[in-house]
Amino acid sequence: MVTAPVRREVVRERVRRGLSERSALTVVGMSASSLRYVPAPDQNATLRARIVALAHRHRRYGAGMIYLKLRQAGEPANHKRVDRRYAEARLQVKRRRRKKVPFADRQARSIVTAGL
Repeated sequence: MVTAPVRREVVRERVRRGLSERSALTVVGMSASSLRYVPAPDQNATLRARIVALAHRHRRYGAGMIYLKLRQAGEPANHKRVDRRYAEARLQVKRRRRKKVPFADRQARSIVTAGL
């Protein structure tokens, strides 16, 4: 699947080569409003930077603990927004593996029969 920015470039290239904009849009299968769309500036840059800084500082903290740290610092952050930014930054805490008891150290449970 081709993304919208790539399609925009294809349409612009075809227009430069002499094809009309409407024809180029039809060939690519894109609407005129999508071609002229200008994305809004990112308003979460500071929050994302804070999340990444906290994640690097506290390696064992997941999104929930980072959300709590942001709230303690007075940052007005929604937990869903923090979760999204945490996932966008591709942060994750590695799960700890369960410590397995060696087979030789295991013992069968004793059955209690007293009182019957």
